[in-house]
Amino acid sequence: MIHPTAVISPGARIGADVEIGPYSVIGERVSIGDGTRVGPHVVIEGPTTVGAGNKIFQFSSIGAIPQDLKFNMEETELIIGDNNTFREFVTINRGTAGGGGKTAIGSNCLLMAYTHVAHDCLVGNGVIMANNATLAGHIRIDDHAIVGGLSGVHQFVHIGSYAMIGGLSGVSKDVPPFTLAVGQRATLHGLNLTGLKRHGFSSAVISNLKAAYKLLFRSGLTIDEAVRQVDAGAAVCPQVRMLVDFVRHSERGVSRE
Repeated sequence: MIHPTAVISPGARIGADVEIGPYSVIGERVSIGDGTRVGPHVVIEGPTTVGAGNKIFQFSSIGAIPQDLKFNMEETELIIGDNNTFREFVTINRGTAGGGGKTAIGSNCLLMAYTHVAHDCLVGNGVIMANNATLAGHIRIDDHAIVGGLSGVHQFVHIGSYAMIGGLSGVSKDVPPFTLAVGQRATLHGLNLTGLKRHGFSSAVISNLKAAYKLLFRSGLTIDEAVRQVDAGAAVCPQVRMLVDFVRHSERGVSRE
């Protein structure tokens, strides 16, 4: 399952049933889990841990040092979960000492062609990044969020679970869970209703989220007052609580326009 032209470091750990294609390079301190497929002309540098069942397509660069001028070859790592698909020319960098020393990708993610995940990003489970979506450093993306094609996300931004970033968007503020953000200066455009329905959220939960969204982002109240009113409401389900807590603890702020 390993092509004779592949270059495998003696310090790499390769699991069972791993496929490594022609001319790929697997560096020192790289661990690849069972059943992972590495296509041709892929470079994986360590320290990097790749879980089981991943598919890494040709010309991807996984685990290279960060594109950060402050990086001084300190000990950092990249950790990747299970059953992810990384399409052609995906690039994922290791962390930096100033950002916690770790870049991490969860499980069951799809990163389409030419996507980039920079240093110290923490990407959850089931995340989709469409073609040419790029993440700057120190970004957190929670489970089941989607970043549209040709979108750029500013460093230190937090994107909540089940959020959707439209294509061609520039994201400089936090995007709350369950919402849709679109535009050159991405602003909120309601809930991600299609995504919520696809993930099986009930009509009652969606109705509660709609009411909370209107109070938080369309009422004209200050954020503090809107949060208090949502907290006082009768229909504070776990999803509404997640939305309110995200807004309350946002560090970069949330666009309300």
